[in-house]
Amino acid sequence: MNLRIALVTDSEVLQELLHRYFAIRKSDVAQSIYRATTQLCDDVLPVEEKHTARALELLLQYRKLSARDAIHIATMEGAGMRRLLSTDTDFDCVREVDRIDPRDI
Repeated sequence: MNLRIALVTDSEVLQELLHRYFAIRKSDVAQSIYRATTQLCDDVLPVEEKHTARALELLLQYRKLSARDAIHIATMEGAGMRRLLSTDTDFDCVREVDRIDPRDI
């Protein structure tokens, strides 16, 4: 049986990729990873003010959560999503998210 999984990311993930690879002067890698991510994903969700407001609520509720992770969760919630594909175990403390480790697929 061939299972199709829709992959979605948000614009903050793309910003993180650009920031990281340009910071270490790897613009060629930045281009490749950026293109691969946008081609792999079915949609790129925008980050809006309502998401940053929700991220603030999450940060106050979950003190160990990073601001970027809170933005990702808020953006997911805004799109009606709760499953997250990530190796980042920091998401495990958040009740609003069901993290799936890619190694388990």
